[in-house]
Amino acid sequence: MDPVIQVLRVTGADMLPWLEHVARLRIAVFRDFPYLYDGDMAYEREYLQALSQAVGGVLVLALDEADTPIGASTGMRLVEAEPAIRAPFQQSNLAEDRIFYCGESVLLPAYRGRGLGHRFFDEREAHARSLPGVRTSAFASVVRTADDPRCPAEYHSNHAFWQGRGYREQPELRATLAWKEVGAKAQSDHALTFWLRELETSQ
Repeated sequence: MDPVIQVLRVTGADMLPWLEHVARLRIAVFRDFPYLYDGDMAYEREYLQALSQAVGGVLVLALDEADTPIGASTGMRLVEAEPAIRAPFQQSNLAEDRIFYCGESVLLPAYRGRGLGHRFFDEREAHARSLPGVRTSAFASVVRTADDPRCPAEYHSNHAFWQGRGYREQPELRATLAWKEVGAKAQSDHALTFWLRELETSQ
C-alpha cells in the first residue's frame, strides 16, 4: 500500500520553517537532466527567502508520513519574479500584473507517478486565481537539443503533461539564466522558453 502523502499550501512567513528542506530538494532534483544544476545553497537560500517575502508568493509541499518534504512547488506574481524572468514579457509588451509565474516543481523519483505533478499545478493555479487581476499562468522550461548526449535513455519530457494541463509553449518568450552545470568549472548561460495558459475564473 502506498504511504499517505500530505499536500500543504503555505504563504508568507509560514514558508520559513520549510525553506532549508526545499533548498535541498531543489539541489537534488535539478542535478538530473535536463537542468544538470550543480547546486549552490547560498543561492537557494536567497531565492527562497525572496519567495517567502513576495506578497503573492506560494509554496506547495508534499510531505511523507513523517512530515518530511519529498516534493515542493513554488509560484509568485510575475511582477515579483527576478528581472531575467520578467524581461521577455516586458519586451513583448505583455501585462505582467495579469500573469502568475510558476517557479518550479521538484519531486523525489520514488514518489513520481502518483498524481502529485497535477496537484502541484492545481494548488498553484488556485492560489493564482485568488490574486486580484491575475488571469494567466506561466512557467519556464530549460531548452535542450534533442541530440544532447547527456540525456539519459529513460528520460521523458513533460511536454505532453503540460499540454494536457492546457499550457502552450511560446517560443518567442525566452529568458536566459546562468547556473553551474554538473562537472563544469564555472557558470554558463542557459535558455528557457515559457509556457502559458489562461486561468478560468471561479464561478
